[in-house]
Amino acid sequence: MADFTIRTAEQLPVLLQAFRKQAGLTQSAVAMRLGVTQQTLSALERNAEKVSADRLLALLSILGVELVLRQGSDSSTPKPPTDPNW
Repeated sequence: MADFTIRTAEQLPVLLQAFRKQAGLTQSAVAMRLGVTQQTLSALERNAEKVSADRLLALLSILGVELVLRQGSDSSTPKPPTDPNW
């Protein structure tokens, strides 16, 4: 499966909808599994930049999509903290 680089939250709605359709799931089916109404899921897909991390991760799990964080090739990218309690 292809990797998709997301640099802005505005890129999420199109990808979330595409992943849902690729999985053969309706908004109603995903909403039921997520524990929300179809209208709430529709709003979530349209406004993905405002979704909590917990809800986004739950949605990605339902869609069979994993989130991978990788340091970019740009040397100005900040390094993750070394404190294990962070």
